[in-house]
Amino acid sequence: MTHVSVEQLKKSIRDIPDFPKKGIIFKDITTLLKNASHFAAAVDYLYRHYESVKIDKIAAIEARGFIIGAALAYRMNCGIIPLRKPGKLPAEKIHETYDLEYGTDSLEMHADAVKTGEQVLLVDDLIATGGTALAGCRMIENLGGQIAGIAFLVELSFLHGRKLLEGYEIFSLIIYESE
Repeated sequence: MTHVSVEQLKKSIRDIPDFPKKGIIFKDITTLLKNASHFAAAVDYLYRHYESVKIDKIAAIEARGFIIGAALAYRMNCGIIPLRKPGKLPAEKIHETYDLEYGTDSLEMHADAVKTGEQVLLVDDLIATGGTALAGCRMIENLGGQIAGIAFLVELSFLHGRKLLEGYEIFSLIIYESE
């Protein structure tokens, strides 16, 4: 791996003002992802944080969480579970609704995705208010899975999403402390 600092990763993320609606500053990770050494470094940092933790599966949240989660699952040699928007999964599923910083949304997961006692790492690209991650945790736990941790590429700490996830081990690679 080419050594890339977390600060370099942070600088490679661009801000998109007023997206998806006025007043929101969107953290666009596609500028990090398109740089092969930055993408590899980000996955390696996450891997190193969790390499000594027993993880059976990674649950990745649609859509950018799939990118990070799939690469990390490959690196950790474990299965991946897609957490999708409603209507995208073909088999029997469970459903959870949650609040966003700018509205509400829902996630679904196949009902057979997690077995009782499995250790699951939840992965998403970004934590803002924490609602999406909490919905994912609830679905995993409702199927008998254990949350081994929650990993984010980016955290917007000024939105206090960790408060909603108290009691879970959380790791964020890149943290923004103000807008």
